[in-house]
Amino acid sequence: MDDPQPTRFSLLARLKESDDGLAWSEFLEIYTPVVYGFARKSGLQDADASDVTQEVFRTVIRSIGKFQCSQEKGSFRAWLMAVVRSRLSDYYATRGKHAHGTGDTGMLAFLDGQPADNEGGTFWDKEYQKSVFEWASRRVRSDFQDSTWQAFWKTSVEGLDREEVASALGMTPGAVSVAKCRVTARLKDVIQEIQEES
Repeated sequence: MDDPQPTRFSLLARLKESDDGLAWSEFLEIYTPVVYGFARKSGLQDADASDVTQEVFRTVIRSIGKFQCSQEKGSFRAWLMAVVRSRLSDYYATRGKHAHGTGDTGMLAFLDGQPADNEGGTFWDKEYQKSVFEWASRRVRSDFQDSTWQAFWKTSVEGLDREEVASALGMTPGAVSVAKCRVTARLKDVIQEIQEES
């Protein structure tokens, strides 16, 4: 009998095999919202943020074979953030050739709105955590009965009271707690797996 979720070997190793469509699909599902969100936070409009996001992934496709995680070079996410910053820099350099800043208050307001390095890193980390949680939630959702999933979602994500959720779902408060723990444990396993890989 085939395992519906076979043990995954490192996503990064799989990405280096350019013909592994499933790995690239998973990678894009996790990282597209992170890269796009960072580009938007950096002041780009929707279309420009989408263009920069595509350029980032073109760079990743060309360079992933050379990437090696190490103590000196840092993690994959740090490398990816450097790629994003580089593509944003390219975007602004190209844009600068076509439209020069005037030094007026509009340009000053734009520059003030750019994230500082530490703020950008914090935003990057938050967007990554959010994206990984959403990806993991989609991945494990079908592993649970609807009532179990709803008990978890309503208490953990929506922040509703356990007794209120139990009443709404026709469960005991203890059953809601058990459901919450089961889903949380499964999500933690899946999230830890992807974080160890990146």
